[in-house]
Amino acid sequence: MTGTVPTSPLRARAEIDLGALRGNVRALRARLAPGAGLMAVVKSDAYGHGALPCARAALDAGASWLGTATPHEALALRAAGVSAPVLCWLWTPGDPWREAIEAGLDMSVSAMWALREVTEAAREAGRPARIQLKADTGLGRNGCQPADWPELVAAARAAERDGTVRVTGLWSHFACADEPGHASTAAQLDVFNELLAYAEKAGIEPEVRHIANSPAALTLPESHFDLVRTGIAVYGISPSADLGTSRDFGLRPVMTLSASVALVKRVPEGHGVSYGHTYRTSAETTLALIPLGYADGIPRHASGRGPVLVGGTVRRVAGRVAMDQFVVDLGADSGDDVGAGTPAVLFGPGDEGEPTAADWAEAADTIAYEIVTRIGPRVPRVYVNGQEDSEDAGRRGAGR
Repeated sequence: MTGTVPTSPLRARAEIDLGALRGNVRALRARLAPGAGLMAVVKSDAYGHGALPCARAALDAGASWLGTATPHEALALRAAGVSAPVLCWLWTPGDPWREAIEAGLDMSVSAMWALREVTEAAREAGRPARIQLKADTGLGRNGCQPADWPELVAAARAAERDGTVRVTGLWSHFACADEPGHASTAAQLDVFNELLAYAEKAGIEPEVRHIANSPAALTLPESHFDLVRTGIAVYGISPSADLGTSRDFGLRPVMTLSASVALVKRVPEGHGVSYGHTYRTSAETTLALIPLGYADGIPRHASGRGPVLVGGTVRRVAGRVAMDQFVVDLGADSGDDVGAGTPAVLFGPGDEGEPTAADWAEAADTIAYEIVTRIGPRVPRVYVNGQEDSEDAGRRGAGR
């Protein structure tokens, strides 16, 4: 088993089901167009789930690539012994290009400044850099604008000829693939195909071409090309309720967040609860204190609305979420079924009637991505359903 399950109770815990993660990777691979590989995106500490254990589990289940945002995230995987192909895409001037080259990472290049820095680092390292050219096909974030694409492609091709780079990939990213039928998705795909054709005519021979993210992986097989980047879906969360639920896609949420009730007490009618007294009891009742707060990543925007399963019943946050704690009203007739130490489940797969991350996202007017990613380091991750050989999965990887 990866990780250690504590033998004593915890204030709170985020249980990470690596078996569910492996199942999600297999379910996603089954949806890919023929010939397409799967990249498991483990940026932001694997969306709050723990980058290294999740990377190893994803590779063990057949992911052929890993993806990170920053080079530092990718270098940490290499330092831990993960040898599978890793693409890192969020670079700023002065970032560790040479270290990334020496670690055999794939580096995204979106502009001439980045190409200049990576080629200089490659000369210093004495070995070619593996780069992937990113096109902005309509998202308007990172990536090279179509008008600037010829210049970037020509410069990258010249750098290939002088041996400082190897262009391993051409890629882009969808803006609205999580909105079924959105016109921008087909438009972006058309632009991507045009830019691919231009680069390949100029002599670029990439190992992989990719534009599909989690929603496109689930619904747009025509966008799969050679590789599909799956982020939130790897962790068992649907990228959009408009596309369907996790269950609809055969995915299972990986994280279950719970805490031990810290205090239970009776209070009279009209008792204020938490800062600002935005909640007052309507009758004599029982309150339970949950030792999690916005310092742990519980969204304050879910004050008065966040759902919690306590004593077999889903309750709502009573009053404001504070930095370290919040309160739920158990009701006047709660009896003795809840006491100090009783588990309170904020979200999980939903199997036992507990809320899901999607329920918390709705309560906080946000997306489920944010709910799991924001759970802070004060909440220990407890890994279950690992495999004895998962320690070696990252080393095996997909090879080169």
